[in-house]
Amino acid sequence: MNLELIDKTALVSGSTKGIGFAIAGQLAAEGARVIVNGRSDPAVSFALEQIQKALPGAKIEGFAGDLATAVATDDLLKLFPAVDILINNLGIYEPKPFDKISDEDWRHIFEVNVLSGVRLSRAYASGMKQRNWGRIIFISSESGISTPKEMIHYGMTKTAQMAVSRGLAEDCGGTGVTVNSILPGPTRSAGLEDFVTQLGRGQSFEAFEEEFFKTVRPSSLLKRFETPDEIARLVTFVCSPTASGINGAALRVDGGVVSSCF
Repeated sequence: MNLELIDKTALVSGSTKGIGFAIAGQLAAEGARVIVNGRSDPAVSFALEQIQKALPGAKIEGFAGDLATAVATDDLLKLFPAVDILINNLGIYEPKPFDKISDEDWRHIFEVNVLSGVRLSRAYASGMKQRNWGRIIFISSESGISTPKEMIHYGMTKTAQMAVSRGLAEDCGGTGVTVNSILPGPTRSAGLEDFVTQLGRGQSFEAFEEEFFKTVRPSSLLKRFETPDEIARLVTFVCSPTASGINGAALRVDGGVVSSCF
């Protein structure tokens, strides 16, 4: 299928590794001009090199800066004042008992996971509406529907992303701009190794994975961690003009973790 993304400009926040990196690579493979973002110059440079190596001739650029901050967002907008596609992927998580999550922990995870996407969407949505075409996607999580007891603060931010996404879709109604959220399930991304270290009690990854899907996410139908590419394929399709009928939706690519069919 031709996804008609040639020469579309896409920004993927937090895209030097994991799901964001996979999304950036797949958009570049479809001919989009992709802006790769990470917090440091070395991380961005390495990601660009990896994409260029896999896709010679890919139209890719980089921006180093922490887009959880207003200052970095302002710097980004000076360099890239308009985009056609915005992927709000930047996010963090950590397992932590509820009574150990401090006020600062709550503020920080909201700033990174939610407010970063709010700022970027606020900056780019009006231009998309003026041009009568655009795609805004929030990378949420199945944790936004089924809040995990081991990281309630994370689940809260993923629910908030879905709320912002739906509200913004309503705001863009009647235009060529669509806004959706994507809900991955547990994914073998870059941060998972740290997660395993914190929860795995010295187990091998294979042993941890087996126990995780028996005791922590027993509703999973895959019974394994998803790959970033599995998430990125859906995201890339939703970015396409061919997906114009998908709007205001929370699309699950969660491996069947959420048991409800609604």
